[in-house]
Parts: sequence; structure tokens; C-alpha cells
Amino acid sequence: MTVSSPAPRIGGWLLLPLAWLIMTLLTSALVMAVYLSALFHPELRQAMTTNPSAFLLQWGLSLATSTVVWLYSAWVTWMFCKRSHRLPRHYIIWLLVTVVLAVKSFAFSPIADSNAIRTLLVSLLAAALLVPYFKRSQRVKTTFIAP
Repeated sequence: MTVSSPAPRIGGWLLLPLAWLIMTLLTSALVMAVYLSALFHPELRQAMTTNPSAFLLQWGLSLATSTVVWLYSAWVTWMFCKRSHRLPRHYIIWLLVTVVLAVKSFAFSPIADSNAIRTLLVSLLAAALLVPYFKRSQRVKTTFIAP
């Protein structure tokens, strides 16, 4: 009778992708709080209603984007902790989404170019290192096996 060994626990280099996920989860929650704070301050609420509808549309799209990023990050974090076999594919998709959002912020957001470039470079570096790791690593293949 053979006894199969349990899957390895999440540890080692896998803690870095998990930390990246958690930091994105916290950052997107903070961004959502900033966007929602406009509803609770009378001056900001007044500015939103008196400005053209393009401003309100941009605010709504930004809030929706950060909400979707938060929800997807939370779901990927949950799959990560459950060691789901679907995680490697969704983690790669999540990394590519962060790159697309960094490109969007670089191109369209009214923030300083140095901040946008730093965000873009960090996202590109994370994707460049973690995508091959999640595709080829034997540790990833043996850790994420739960249905």
C-alpha cells in the first residue's frame, strides 16, 4: 500500500507572489475608499454634481475598476490560500491585468509621470519574473493541486 505525501505548504518563494496579491488587495481597497470619500464630503459631492458628466463618468469608471480589481484580487488570494489547481492560470491573468492597469494609469491618469513609470516598471518586472515561475516551476505544480 502506498501512502501519498501531502502537497507542500505555501512557503519559500511562493510567499512573494502572495505578498504581492495582498498588497494589491490593500491598495485597491484604499483607492476605493478614496473614491467613495467623495460621496461623504459635501464639497466634493457638490463638485461632482456641478462638473460636466464626463467627470462623473470618469469617477464612476475609476470606482468600478478598483472594485473589480479588489474583487478579483480577493478571489485569487482565496484560491492561493486554498492551493487550488486553477490558481496558476488566474494568477498569470491577474498579473497581466495589473500590467494593463499600469499602462492605463501611465497613459490616462493625471498623476506624475515618475509615479506612473514606477508603477508600470514594478508591474512589468513582477509579470516578467512571476509568469515564467508559475508556468514552469515544479514547486507551483506540486503545491496547487486542490480541486
